[in-house]
Amino acid sequence: MLCMVCDRKVFCMILFDNVSYGYTDAQESLKSINLSIEAGDVVLVCGPSGCGKSTLIRCINGLIPHFYQGHMEGSVSVNEIDVAKTTLRKISRHVGTVFQNPRSQFFNVDTTSELAFGCENFGLDPDEIEKRINKVVNDHDLGTLMERSIFRLSGGEKQKIACASIAVEPVEVVVLDEPSANLDYKGICELQKMIETWKAENKTIVIAEHRISYLFPYITRAILMNGGEIAKEYSSDEIRGLSEDELHNLGIRAESLTDPVTVSVSSVDRDKAEKLILSDMKYSYKGEKDVFDISRMEIPAGEVVGIVGANGAGKSTFLRCLCGMEKRCKATLKVGSETWKNKKRRQSIYMVMQDVNHQLFTDSVLEEVVISQETEDKEEALKILEALDLAEYADKHPLALSGGQKQRVAVASALASKRNIILFDEPTSGLDYFHMLQVSKILKELKEKGKTVIIVTHDVELIKTACTYVIPFGNHDNVKGG
Repeated sequence: MLCMVCDRKVFCMILFDNVSYGYTDAQESLKSINLSIEAGDVVLVCGPSGCGKSTLIRCINGLIPHFYQGHMEGSVSVNEIDVAKTTLRKISRHVGTVFQNPRSQFFNVDTTSELAFGCENFGLDPDEIEKRINKVVNDHDLGTLMERSIFRLSGGEKQKIACASIAVEPVEVVVLDEPSANLDYKGICELQKMIETWKAENKTIVIAEHRISYLFPYITRAILMNGGEIAKEYSSDEIRGLSEDELHNLGIRAESLTDPVTVSVSSVDRDKAEKLILSDMKYSYKGEKDVFDISRMEIPAGEVVGIVGANGAGKSTFLRCLCGMEKRCKATLKVGSETWKNKKRRQSIYMVMQDVNHQLFTDSVLEEVVISQETEDKEEALKILEALDLAEYADKHPLALSGGQKQRVAVASALASKRNIILFDEPTSGLDYFHMLQVSKILKELKEKGKTVIIVTHDVELIKTACTYVIPFGNHDNVKGG
């Protein structure tokens, strides 16, 4: 066919023809997008948070206009099917999606059923479904995640299941929105293998990402977005040829793929530092083996402490136990001369969760920050929003924001709480380079004010720019001994 965008005789698997879209009449998230993606292309969509990457993805999988109705002009076609004129059910036979928050795409309560679900909806024979599942599980080392409760998985493990559920399906197009955001080093390596397999099968792949170096071996081109527009297109060689500073200036993460456990930081002198002493922390889910059993752990007080380790090691559970949210965990924390049990820890420690949707309660961003203050001070709340580039969204509903923006709202609420111990679970998972530096600066400012900041993270750039101490988590000996 003759591509209307590039005027060449090629088969355009995905075609945007002068597409503009706004979630509301006052908000234009895409502006006059003209884009053709050929069958078998692997296209990176990059750019700063809120630039329109996720909106572009939603136009391909049909969530726009069928779920997010908004105001749309122009047309999007996939495999010569007009997305706006086709039901989501039919579109899903061609397009598989891994969402930024994988929890929002699960339909089952156990992992094996989740992998089978898509193929069952295709009407595939049960033997064929089993064959497809076994191949994906064996090829990508997912055996330990099978027959597991979705609710007992870590964020990274959910991401792996989401990717695997798409790998099982016989679709021609795969779109991924920040697929590496919650993955550990090994998980990203497995994601690379999955992308390599899809590419060998000539699937068309579109990936919206901030962290891009792991994709360099596979992408055929890159689309840079800014303010809802395509700012520039790069060939694979051109994007690989950009320096680290050039990528950073575009808001793109440039760090090469590195295992966070191997990263060294300018560590504090452990012997001289004042310590928080954690004792007798043991936790298990009902009927399962211990997630961890910590007899004693020393945590430097007044520092930015990174907790690193593999997906599923228990890092997020550790934070929930530390701040007293898990009532069945009866650990004690010695802070100076005081000993804090669960109730005191709940009152004195603030936690920003990995899935911030769980802790956004109000009808506006400003109110969200104000409810975390001991005494209401809207002027102070606005200053905090200004520091995080959120002032313009003060009156917007928090759930109407992008993933990265919601993450920053949760960070703003933590700052407003003024508690002396603040826990962050993957605080930069959906953030571009600029906003990662912003969060890093805030974490260091909290340290300068004498706060103890404890971060669970896979983000190597955050560790290098903010952390003064790192604790590996997951090696059971390390966990027991601190």
